[in-house]
Amino acid sequence: MHTLVIGFDYKSAPVEIREKLVFTQAQLPHALAQLRATKSIMECIILSTCNRTEVYVVADQLHTGRHFTKTFLANWFQIDKEELAPYLRVRENDEAIKHLFRVVCGLHSMVIGETQILGQVKQAFLCAQKEKVTGTIFNQLFKQAVTLGKHVHSATDISTQAVSISYAAVELGKKIFETFAGKHVLILGAGKMAQLTATHIQASGAAHMMVMNRTEEKAMELATAYQADVYSFAQMAEALEKADVVISSTGSLDFVLTDSHVGDLLEKRAGRPLFMIDIAVPRDIEPALASYAGVHLYDIDDLQHIVDENKQERLKEVDKIEVLIADEIDAYKSWLHTLGVVPLITALREKALIIQGETMDSIERKLPHLSERDLKVLRKHTKSIVNQMLRDPLTHIKELAMTPDADRSLELVMNLFALEEQLKQANVEKEHYKSDTGKISYLPFVEGMALRM
Repeated sequence: MHTLVIGFDYKSAPVEIREKLVFTQAQLPHALAQLRATKSIMECIILSTCNRTEVYVVADQLHTGRHFTKTFLANWFQIDKEELAPYLRVRENDEAIKHLFRVVCGLHSMVIGETQILGQVKQAFLCAQKEKVTGTIFNQLFKQAVTLGKHVHSATDISTQAVSISYAAVELGKKIFETFAGKHVLILGAGKMAQLTATHIQASGAAHMMVMNRTEEKAMELATAYQADVYSFAQMAEALEKADVVISSTGSLDFVLTDSHVGDLLEKRAGRPLFMIDIAVPRDIEPALASYAGVHLYDIDDLQHIVDENKQERLKEVDKIEVLIADEIDAYKSWLHTLGVVPLITALREKALIIQGETMDSIERKLPHLSERDLKVLRKHTKSIVNQMLRDPLTHIKELAMTPDADRSLELVMNLFALEEQLKQANVEKEHYKSDTGKISYLPFVEGMALRM
């Protein structure tokens, strides 16, 4: 089995490309089902944010896994594979695992150390798990990734004075005006990003906030929390006339602020400049608005220089985090190696319990006068003998899985305990599982492992 990550982020693809290649929350169930049904793909997770779209897969072969995942992306977004290719990055096995761990720690974010990506990764995993497209490998890998991300953000200073794209947007506004004191700010949207933006704006001393959202109830919730006024989209002209700054972060697939909204607006503003910061992907504000005199429009990619100023302090923590990531990779690979001995361990335990059961049957036949209480005590103690006898062998079997000559050592264990019959039966179960699904996968008793968070 091979782990692959195929996709793009803000470094490999500009916003004009990223905004066209986004999986919405509503699309994910169908997309995950379609990807999982693809040849070679055993497990899959799709991570789609404003800064990255990445497909994580477990594939039975590397070359077919690469090919069919790229084909899935091209078909889903109805874009030619050759046109998509320059923006895609492919990471395989160890590189893919390291990439995921660095992503959850915020080391691959536009703003190093931001915490929002950790929640997004967890949500992507839970969505995939709900759709039953994850299995043994990703259940373990993503559990470790999320746990690592939480530890890094609590145990290091990578997220001290944590920033996000919304924070960078507010910082840009402060650089333009020096201060938000006395300024009127219009927030388009009422989701998580809008809430973060409102928090930063309020902390920066803005005189007045206005909130506009297609769902009035959400707009009211945000406005109440931040002492802002609610405006409907029908009142766009009135809100724009008052605003000094517009920060937009809706989930719309189309422009919510267009050329038609500006029109005669600038004359009414009597020369007051209007700064617009579009942090949505796809973009909310029509790029053509930047051509108007007095309108200053910035999109998410323009925030990069703000981000760069925050990097230096956070970079001091990166070396510490890389050590934690290296340790986590070793732990995951150790688990992966021991996964291969699960059938052997199961076979040994099953054989021991069969012997214990046959012994108890013999005792009951030869000593029929024993009471049920006596038999219960005997069952308990004979099972205890089995467990104690197996404890050290099972520990050493797991250790043998990590040695260079693991195959030969494990074959010796199999022969020593005469486990061929039990392992043969396990292979029959595996073949039966394969014929039901059409794909080779893990043994059923391994496949059912679940994540608890």
